[in-house]
Amino acid sequence: MLDTTTATALGFDQDRLNRIEPFLRTAYLDSGRLPMMQVSVARDGQIAYRAQMGVMGEGREDLRDDALFRIASMTKPVTSIAFMQLVEQCKVALEDPVTKVFPEFRNLSVYAGGGGSGAPFVPGAAAGPMRFVDLLTHMSGLTYGFQQRSNVDAAYRESNFDFARAQLDSDEYIAKLAKIPLEFSPGDRWNYSVSTDVLGVAVERLSGMRLGDYFQQHIFGPLGMTDTRFGAEGQLERLVDAYQYVPGQPAKLIDAGRTSRLGQAGKFDSGGGGLVGTIADYEKFCAVLIGRGELNGARIIAPKTLDLMTANHLPGGQDLTQLSQSLFSESQNAGVGFGLGFACVIDPAKTLMPSSKGEFYWGGAYSTAFFVDPVEGISMVFMTQVYPSSAYPVRRQLKTLIYSALSDSRA
Repeated sequence: MLDTTTATALGFDQDRLNRIEPFLRTAYLDSGRLPMMQVSVARDGQIAYRAQMGVMGEGREDLRDDALFRIASMTKPVTSIAFMQLVEQCKVALEDPVTKVFPEFRNLSVYAGGGGSGAPFVPGAAAGPMRFVDLLTHMSGLTYGFQQRSNVDAAYRESNFDFARAQLDSDEYIAKLAKIPLEFSPGDRWNYSVSTDVLGVAVERLSGMRLGDYFQQHIFGPLGMTDTRFGAEGQLERLVDAYQYVPGQPAKLIDAGRTSRLGQAGKFDSGGGGLVGTIADYEKFCAVLIGRGELNGARIIAPKTLDLMTANHLPGGQDLTQLSQSLFSESQNAGVGFGLGFACVIDPAKTLMPSSKGEFYWGGAYSTAFFVDPVEGISMVFMTQVYPSSAYPVRRQLKTLIYSALSDSRA
């Protein structure tokens, strides 16, 4: 648990911060739109505000302090840090072709037609070389099955890539993925994708460790993140129920925590979306990012490496409105670039939200979210469990409430 300090001492207006809980109750909890929520706001790694409300799930007790949430794509920044640790050791380089680790990817092609309803793909042109930096930036040409925009992502759905935990081990995952054409040649466009799952397998092959074990030894252990893992074996009483958005109605239960398949061992550690964890643990992850890679004497990444990760890597300094073909991602696009595992604010005015240039963030499919503002030293973690994350504007609203409470700005 991070130190808790009064909001005033950290440069916040306490009364304004206290608007967060009643707003969330009125806008989301009382209507059943979000059955449970936890939120924390920190500055310089010290907690300025915490609130929680709601219940663990259908017919269950009040939300526990140590509740476990499916953090989904908030796994991606952890995997990206893990990979960059190996870059720091010169075991791999960003510009290396992925075939250095994945010989299965030697004959990738770009989609040219066909596919869908069991039809074969039309042979396409050979793809340009895919580099590890293309995986980190989601410019690899890979996709997600839930994009629902092409025959390529239809093939992903048929192969169940988005939910591979129980069906495929990491080698099987890569072998099946290599047989499907790319949406585009690597580096041409930005598309939210399974790239970070592939990156997680690269960590396994380069380190000789299963991804969950690598995380525990090199990230979670040093940071004291004792409750974050792949799955929830032996911990289902702590796992909240998961819900799906239904327009105009309370959220619909889709995975009861007490009977979730996450209680069973998985074959595949999804570096793109498989972690389960607590708000207290993710507060520590945000604190190490605010601390430029160090927390309580434990350094997991160098400051300059983190600077590289949180800079915009889109060609020509473009933002996502200019380069993205995704129908869905965990980011709004205007004024936002993309780094090595994080979205990053490059033009605060274009975002139409209070923010700082250089702020970075991401979120998860069940509406979890975090952001880190290095200029102001602010970080936020939000936990809930309603799919999809595009259902409500709660992330935008939380940012507005938090920045409206900041009385001592450093900018």
